[in-house]
Amino acid sequence: MKTPPRPPAPRQVAPKPVAPKPVAPHTTGPRSVDSVADPSAEAGAGAGSATRIHFGRVFKVESTSYFLLLGTTLFLVVFGLIMVLSSSSVDSYLENTGFFGTVLRQGGFALIGVPLMLMISHLPLKFWQRVAWPMLIVACLMQALVVFTPLGYEVAGNTNWLSIAGVQFQPSEAIKLALVVWLGVILSQKQNKLDDWRHVYIPVFGVGGGAVMLVLIGGDLGTVMIMAGILFGALFFAGVRLRMLAVPLAVGAVLALLMAVTSSNRMTRILSFMGAGCDELDGPISAACWQPLHGTWALASGGVFGVGLGNSKAKWSWLPAADNDYIFAIIGEELGLIGAIVVLFMFILLAVAFLRIMRTSTSMQARVSTAAVLVWLIGQAFVNIGVVLGVFPVLGVPLPLVSAGGTALLTTLGAIGIVLSFTRGDRPTTARRTAPSGDDE
Repeated sequence: MKTPPRPPAPRQVAPKPVAPKPVAPHTTGPRSVDSVADPSAEAGAGAGSATRIHFGRVFKVESTSYFLLLGTTLFLVVFGLIMVLSSSSVDSYLENTGFFGTVLRQGGFALIGVPLMLMISHLPLKFWQRVAWPMLIVACLMQALVVFTPLGYEVAGNTNWLSIAGVQFQPSEAIKLALVVWLGVILSQKQNKLDDWRHVYIPVFGVGGGAVMLVLIGGDLGTVMIMAGILFGALFFAGVRLRMLAVPLAVGAVLALLMAVTSSNRMTRILSFMGAGCDELDGPISAACWQPLHGTWALASGGVFGVGLGNSKAKWSWLPAADNDYIFAIIGEELGLIGAIVVLFMFILLAVAFLRIMRTSTSMQARVSTAAVLVWLIGQAFVNIGVVLGVFPVLGVPLPLVSAGGTALLTTLGAIGIVLSFTRGDRPTTARRTAPSGDDE
């Protein structure tokens, strides 16, 4: 009997050598065994990497225009607090609030306004589209309470303040902020119909003009002029033809003239501006000439280098509204021509930042709203400085970001926060390729 053949032995294949993963060299010495075997160390390293990625997204690099606008704004706010402290210390002491009463109140509004501005700067473009109408309606309702109810009260001949539960504020400043957002939304929706007068006159001068009329009823002609500038500035930068703006501009000029001649207080200011009774060399100074004359004298006494910070003589109850409408006179007196030029230069930088943001914006809404803020702040600064220099009659508008006034500071910082939000959410999007941060397993 034949023996069955033995099955062949299985072929043994040598395993392929596995190349070890390269280990990054350590600058602190050799890696210990514990660190290799401990899985918690690897988990911690992964968590650290995730943390770095997370914070890299939060603190991403913003545009140059963003930092230019933010830096200029913060400089003017801090500079304004210093000048409010200097210009208001005497009046604060006489009002039994101490030398620091006014500046502490203004500093409190700044501590609220600056974080609020930064929070607003993170809001998307669609948010403003949703809240444009509610903002304008609420602001107009508050202004209606000023002019039609006993809640409003008069200051310096203008019924422009609202007092609720001991809190006093100006709803007209809220209307400015609401108009900035509302005009951007409305004109962007009608950007292809701006050649038709009905799509310009009815919404802008029907609704927006109605909001301005509420302030005009209260008698604040200076604020009305700034708000009218916001309307016309937004239309101009939206591309509306100038011939379409001629008729409403003429009507507005006639209304302003009627408001001026029908008020004895305003006519007195205009006559004093024209020199009636203010150029006499002897005798008492009239009440209408007192403020502009002492403002001019304060500027003249400052010279080129000023009398020094805190050394103003005009603030010793000689110059009314030294910390508000006439704070530029105190700047010129204490810091001289150099200090005044620095303030002018900072507002020029502010205008440049707005123009840069308008140039890089991709949507009509962002361009129009930014233009409205530009006309509001730069125009108001131009009017305020012009009044102090004697170029315009006394109109009672503060210097943005510098003068004392909580409502004005909060709304101004809010408007700048809106423009900052456009630099985040209205930039051209480009495809970006992200490199892997580690080895794929």
